[in-house]
Amino acid sequence: MAAEGPEAPASPGRGGAEGALGDGGDGGTGNTGTPGEPEAPVAELPPPAPTPPEEEQSDAAAPPPIPQSCNGSAIAPPEPEEPPPVAPEEPPPPRDPEPPAEEPTPTYPLDFEKFWQAARSNPHDFTAWTELLQYVEQENHLFAARKAFDAFFAHYPYCYGYWKKYADMERRFDCSRETEEVFERGLQSIPLSMDLWIHYISYLQSTLDMNLPESIQKIRGVFEAAVAAAGMDFRSDKLWELYVEWEKEQGDLRAVTGIYDRVLSMPTQLYNHHWEKFKEHVLHNPPKDILSPEELLWVQSKLATDPVPKPPEPEGTEAPPGEDLPPGVEGKAAAAETQGDLDQEKIRELVISMRQQIYAQNEAEVSKRWNFEDGIKRPYFHVKPLERAQLRNWRDYLDYEMAAGSHERTIVLFERCVIACALYEEFWIKYTKYLENHTVTGARSVFQRACGYHLPRKPNIHLLWAAFEEKQGNLDEARRILRCFEETVPGLAMVRLRRVSLERRQGNLEEAEALLLEAMRANEGLPLASFYAVKLARQACKVQKNLGKARKVLVEALEKEPDNTRLHANLLEMEFGADVRQNEGNTMSCFERALRSPLPDEAKLVFSQRRVEFLEDFGSNIHSLLTAYDEHQKILKQHAARKRAPENGADEPDDKRLRPDDSSGLLGPLSFSTSGGDVGSTPYNYWYQHGYGAYSYQSPWNYNQYYSQS
Repeated sequence: MAAEGPEAPASPGRGGAEGALGDGGDGGTGNTGTPGEPEAPVAELPPPAPTPPEEEQSDAAAPPPIPQSCNGSAIAPPEPEEPPPVAPEEPPPPRDPEPPAEEPTPTYPLDFEKFWQAARSNPHDFTAWTELLQYVEQENHLFAARKAFDAFFAHYPYCYGYWKKYADMERRFDCSRETEEVFERGLQSIPLSMDLWIHYISYLQSTLDMNLPESIQKIRGVFEAAVAAAGMDFRSDKLWELYVEWEKEQGDLRAVTGIYDRVLSMPTQLYNHHWEKFKEHVLHNPPKDILSPEELLWVQSKLATDPVPKPPEPEGTEAPPGEDLPPGVEGKAAAAETQGDLDQEKIRELVISMRQQIYAQNEAEVSKRWNFEDGIKRPYFHVKPLERAQLRNWRDYLDYEMAAGSHERTIVLFERCVIACALYEEFWIKYTKYLENHTVTGARSVFQRACGYHLPRKPNIHLLWAAFEEKQGNLDEARRILRCFEETVPGLAMVRLRRVSLERRQGNLEEAEALLLEAMRANEGLPLASFYAVKLARQACKVQKNLGKARKVLVEALEKEPDNTRLHANLLEMEFGADVRQNEGNTMSCFERALRSPLPDEAKLVFSQRRVEFLEDFGSNIHSLLTAYDEHQKILKQHAARKRAPENGADEPDDKRLRPDDSSGLLGPLSFSTSGGDVGSTPYNYWYQHGYGAYSYQSPWNYNQYYSQS
C-alpha cells in the first residue's frame, strides 16, 4: 500500500476550529473529526452582568441586543467580593421571588424570520440563502448574521466569498477571537482557497503587533500552512509571491531562497515568472546573504576544484591628485577586488545553473497539464450545472494525474475537482475509490464530507459508503448510514433492499424478513407492496428453503391485488422451480387462479398457452392436457374476435387492455424469470431509482418459438 498522502479536511461546526492553525508555525488543515451538519447555531452573547444585591435587583436589565465589543475582557463580570462568614447554624437567606437573570434570547431584525424560514424550509434553494445573507449584511446585525452564516455553511461550505464576508462582519464588531475562528473554520472547509488564505494573512498583518517576535512567528506559520495546503494548486502563484515579498520585508533573504527552491519545482501557471524573479534575487544579492552556510561551502568547494582563470592585468589609470597609492599597492588592490567580483559571479552562475535543470523539468510538467488547466473555466463552487466539456475535461485530467502524477498532486487535483463539481456524485465516487487503495481514513473522510454536506440526498454515494464500512467490518456504522439516509429520503426501494441484504449477509434472516414486512405494510395499497412481497417470497424460497412460506406470502398479496400480473407470474415460477412431479397440483392451481382473475385478456392468453406447454412437457394426465388445449382454443378465438372489433370501428374496453407494466415479460420471448423476482427487464427499473438496474434473469422454459398461437 502506498504511503498515506494528504487528506482533505472535514468542514467543522462552529467552534470546532479553535486553535487549528495555532499560534505557532504549523497551521493545520487536516481532519478535525467526523463531519456532518453542525448543531443549530446559537448566537454567542456577552456574559450577563453579576446578579445585583437584593435592593438593586429591580434595576437589573437585559444587555443590549448588539454589543459594541466582543473581546470578552471588556465586558466580563467583575470578580465577586468575598462574602462575610456565616454561622453554620444560620439558615440561608430567603430566595428572591424573581428568577435569577438568564442569558436573554437575542432579538432579530424585523424581516429576519421571513428570510430565515424561506431558507430553512428548502435548504437546497441557494437563492433563498443568498437573500438571507444579503439581508443580515444590510441590517448589520451580528447575532442574525451568525445564525444565518452558520446554517448556510452547513449546506454550502465551499463558498469562500461568504466565509470572507462572515469574518469581515465579526471584525467590524471588534470580535477578534470570533474573527479568527471564522477564518480557521473556513480554511478547514476549503483549504485550497487562495483568496481566503490571503485575506486571513492580511487580517493578521493588520491586527498583530509586528514588533513582537511571536507575531512574526505566527504569520510565518500561517504562510507555511497555506503553501502546505494549497501550494501545489496550479493557480497558487499569488500565494507564493506574497510569501516571498513578506520574507523580503523581514530581511530574511535565505528564507526567500528556500521559498523559491520549493516553488520552482511546482507546476504552476506562472512558473516562468518565478524563475525570472529567482534569477533577479540571486544576481542582486550577495551569495553569503541568500545561501545557507552549507550550500555556500559546497559551492565554494566546487569552484575550488575548477580554478578560476587569472584575470588580465588592469591598465594603469591616473589617480586624482593627492590620492596616489604607494608603488605596488594599487595594482594588488585592484586585482583582489576583481578576483572577488569574479568569485561572486561564478557563485551566482553556479547557483542558477544548479536550478536550471529543476526549472526545465518543471516546465515539462507544466506543458503536460496546460491543456487540461486551460479547459477549467469555472474552478470555484456554484450550484449551476457545469458544461459537458468541462466535466469531460475534469474526468480526463483526473485520469491523467492518477496515471502519471504523484499521489500528493492527485489528491490536490481531486480536491480542486470536488470544489468545482461538488454536486456531481461521480467525482466523489471516483475520489473515494482512489483513496480506498491508499488510506482508509482518507476515504472515510471524503465519504463523510460528500454525504454530510454536498450530497445528502444522493443514494449511490450513501450506498457505497455503507458498503465501504461493511467491508471494513463496521457493521453498526453501515446500518446507521442506510437507516439515516432512508429517514432523509424515504421510499427508495434500493435503500431498503440494501438494508435487507446487509442483514442477510450477516445471517440475520429474521431482521431481513422484518424489514421487508415493514416495507410491505408501509406501502399497502401501493405498487411497491407487491414488489416487496415478491422479494420476501424469494428470500423465503431461495434462502430459507421454505416454499410453503413463500407461497403464503404471494397468495396473500394476490388476494389484495388479484389483477397483478407479476404476482401471478412469480408465484408460477416459484411453483415451477420445485419438483414438477410432486408439485404439479400447485402449479396447475397457479394457472387456474390466473385464468379466473381479472387479468387483461392478453395476459390470460399467455397464461393459457403456458399451461398447455407445461402439461405437454410435465403433465401426468392426458385429460388435463386435452381440456387445457380446448380452453386455449376458445381463448384464442375470443382474442381474435376482439382484435377484429377495433378494425370495424369498435374500441377495445379499457379494462381489457394489458397495461404496459404488465405486458413486459409476458408477450415477449422471455415470459418469466427463473427466480421470480424480476420478470422481464423494464418495469422494475422504476423501483431501482438512479440507475440501480433490475436483475435480468433468463427464462428456463420458453416455448414461444415452438408453439403457434393460432
